[in-house]
Amino acid sequence: MTTGTMTPEVQTPVLVIAFNRPDHLAVLLDRLREVHPSTVYFAVDGPREEKQDERERVQAVRDLIAAIDWIPQKRTLIHESNLGCGLGVSTAISWFFEHETEGIICEDDIVPDPSFFPYCTELLDRYRDDDRVFAVSGCNFVPAEHLSHPELPYRFSQVPHIWGWATWKRSWDNYSLDIENWPSRLPVSTLFQRTGRSMVGTAFWASVFRVLARKEVDTWDGQLVLASMAANQWTATSNTNLVRNIGFDEQATHTFEDRNDLTPVVSIDLPLAGVPVEVDERADAWTRTHHFRATTLGMMDQFRKYAMQRLGRHT
Repeated sequence: MTTGTMTPEVQTPVLVIAFNRPDHLAVLLDRLREVHPSTVYFAVDGPREEKQDERERVQAVRDLIAAIDWIPQKRTLIHESNLGCGLGVSTAISWFFEHETEGIICEDDIVPDPSFFPYCTELLDRYRDDDRVFAVSGCNFVPAEHLSHPELPYRFSQVPHIWGWATWKRSWDNYSLDIENWPSRLPVSTLFQRTGRSMVGTAFWASVFRVLARKEVDTWDGQLVLASMAANQWTATSNTNLVRNIGFDEQATHTFEDRNDLTPVVSIDLPLAGVPVEVDERADAWTRTHHFRATTLGMMDQFRKYAMQRLGRHT
């Protein structure tokens, strides 16, 4: 049921990336209806031929989007065949920035707090011409006691977290899905600096980039980390968590297990106080150890899982 066009509250363009989960998308649409965005782009990947019943689920997603009459400006990018996670998402974002110079990006399993949208808008405006800043993120994994300045509304991180984020075309222009040339873009000595001079952090991200360069994992977000690190740009990251991720289920592409990494959702107070543009090394170190599990034991466990996957492909 629709209620007609509403007076827009969110003027910043929003990109919604969807696929085969109409129930998840419906939750996000309910949130968008609350905040009244003026412009929303919808990108929907096509069904995989080998997956039974996926065509019906993808069609249900398309039908939900087609029925929307309460967004003043709605644009759609509908793929008939499946591009996959890496090409599908990166193509959607590139399409978005063919039309916009900045915007908010949510995949269909991300449900932001209403304050997330003005938070992104304010920081997109604040750092629009600041080449030190790569993106804005609304998801937070770090408990307050592990932040250098928990009293501040946000901090800066070397790693862009993409469970509800925003950026500018100027940043996306540095992105490439194909990172075969990553060692020349980010030499190990530079990577060491970007990871807070952490040997295990350097090894972790180098291994991630190597796997992505060989196209052994179909994803797009590790390449975004490379773009940020290579440019030595940082992401403004909320010190309180502004999003829920409802996508931990059997239909997920990569994140099947909810490890409860996100801190509880807390609305952010606006307008936002000014924050020094410098990386919170303490928070990044906590994220590296606890969220990415970039420790010696964590790396050994990841290598074991990777080896088992490789073995499975060849048996």
